[in-house]
Formats: sequence, C-alpha cells, structure tokens
Amino acid sequence: MTLFLLVLFAALAFEYINGFHDTANAIATVVSTKVLTPRAAVLWAAFWNLVGALAGTAVAKTISGGLVDSSAVNMLTVFCALTGAIVWNIFTWWLGLPSSSSHALIGGLCGAAIATAQGNWGVLIWSTTDAKGAAVGLWPKVILPMFTSPLVGLLGGFLVMSLLTLALRKATPRFVNLFFGKAQLVSAGFMGYGHGRNDAQKTMGIIALALFTGTSQGVFKDLPEWASFLRVEKFGTIPMWVVVTCAITMAAGTAAGGYRIIRTMGHKMVKLQPVHGFAAETTAAVIIDGASHIGIPLSTTHIISTSIMGVGATKRLSAVKWGVVQRILWAWVLTVPVTAFLAYWLERILVAAGAGS
Repeated sequence: MTLFLLVLFAALAFEYINGFHDTANAIATVVSTKVLTPRAAVLWAAFWNLVGALAGTAVAKTISGGLVDSSAVNMLTVFCALTGAIVWNIFTWWLGLPSSSSHALIGGLCGAAIATAQGNWGVLIWSTTDAKGAAVGLWPKVILPMFTSPLVGLLGGFLVMSLLTLALRKATPRFVNLFFGKAQLVSAGFMGYGHGRNDAQKTMGIIALALFTGTSQGVFKDLPEWASFLRVEKFGTIPMWVVVTCAITMAAGTAAGGYRIIRTMGHKMVKLQPVHGFAAETTAAVIIDGASHIGIPLSTTHIISTSIMGVGATKRLSAVKWGVVQRILWAWVLTVPVTAFLAYWLERILVAAGAGS
C-alpha cells in the first residue's frame, strides 16, 4: 500500500509537471503575438486544459491497457516509469526545450516493463487488434504517429497559412491584426482543450494501470469498504475520480506557467503575428483532437512545434531559426530511449536493493 501511495504521488507530480512543462503548447503563440499577457494566457490555457481533460478517456485506455503486457507490470514498474519521465521532463524544462511528456511516459513504461520481465522484450505489445478489430500497440498508436504527426503538423501549418495569405491578400494589415488578435483567443482555447484531452489522459491511464495491478495482486484486499473506490477489477477501466483528479492537477500545473519553453517556442523559432499564431494553433488543435478521439497518445509538443515551423516557412525558409529547431529535434529523438533507460535501471537498482518485495 505504501508503494501505491508513492505511485499515486509520482503520477500526480508528473501530471502537474506536464501542466507547466507543456503550457507553452497552448499559449506560446498567443503570448508572442501579444494578444494576451503571459498571466492571462496561462489562466486561459488552464481553464481549457481542465475542460479537455474531462472530455473522454480513449487515450487513457491506450496507456493503461494497450502498450505493455499487464503481467509485466507491478507497482514498482509504474513508479519507475513515472520517475524516469519526471526526471527527463524537469531536465528538458530546465534547458527550455519543448520535449514530449507523452513519449517520456511511454518510454519510461516500456523500459520499466522490460526490467520487470527480466529483459524480455516480448512484454511490449508491438501491434495487434482489439475486440473491435481496431489496431492497437506501440507501432500503430505511438511509433507511427511519432514520425507522421510532425510531418502532418508541418504541412498543415504551411497549407493553412498559405490559404489565409491568399484569402487576405487584399485586407489591410490593421484589419488582419485586429481580427486575428480576437480569433487567436479561440484558437488558443481550442489548443488548450486539445492538450488537456490528450495529455491529461496519459496520467489517468497510468493511475488506472496501477489500480488494476494493485487489485489483481491483492494490495487493496484488506482495505475498509469506504476505500473500495481504489479497486479496479477490469483492465483498462478509468474510474471517474481518477479523471477528475488528473484534470484538476494538470490545470493547476498549467496555471503555474512554463515560461522557459514559452520563450523557445514563441520567440526563438520564428517571429509570429496574430494570423500566424491562429494558423499554427488551429492546425495543431485539429490534429490533436482527432488523435484523442481514436485513442492515440500524440505528442502535443511535436504537433504545435512543427505547425509553427510550417507557418513560419510560408514567409521564407530562412524565417525559421533552424539552429533552435535542431536542438528541439534532438530532444524529440532522445526522449523515448533516455526515459526507457532511466526507468529500466532504476527498477533494476531498486529490485536489487529489495524494494517492492
């Protein structure tokens, strides 16, 4: 039971860190275009993160039941997965790099599960189908979207901005700035909603996985009746108290801000105006919301970053500061292997020390 409480604390800490780490996903553009002050933008994003987090559990079910074999998961597995992800998130936040919290958690879960299974990679669910015939597993839900979604964001941002440029060719700059200054409030809210709907659900899934593991291993068998809400008998079930708790925690983390990453995404990659911010946010939000609907734990960081790049490229390729982009890409490439490595060795060390026994 003590280990479960540590898992719950680590999960909520991850969710809180995810909130301030990924705040920039929703508000970097609306801050850099001076449509909202940083404080107002953070509160706006926090509200829509909360709404989005309460809007479904498809992504949570993927995390809790579609990536690793449940037989290779115990409380220590979940704790090490979360710890690896938290360490990487704090490190990249300190550097001001918009890395993916989603991939950090997934990498940590895979590494910890392999450690629990004594190095057996077969515990990873690469590709299979569920009861409805839909594709599930790491390849269709994580790896393939990891490579395709940034390209979709890049091309989508370029296309949307190109169409807006064509449609507004006769409009005055004053009209464009005034109109899209207001429209960007909507697009930033939509982006915050998409971020909450996708990212908050990952922690819901990991807590549900811990609850199912604890129930199946008898961790909660001696608890009084009033604590029965902790027991989860069915794999992939997401209790409502988990949904609400994660939603509030992410909103609180978002409200805490994340100004290091805001500076990188909103100022260093490309100079933005309200119309560019609107195009980038709208593109990213549509992609993220679509992925959330079908249960893909997408990287909201990757999508908004590449959407900004695509929008910036419509000016000219040199408008994008590719040196900054290169640093971001390295963080993307390293996230899954580094967090898997951290979680794997943390579990090995803790098991050797007698933890979780």
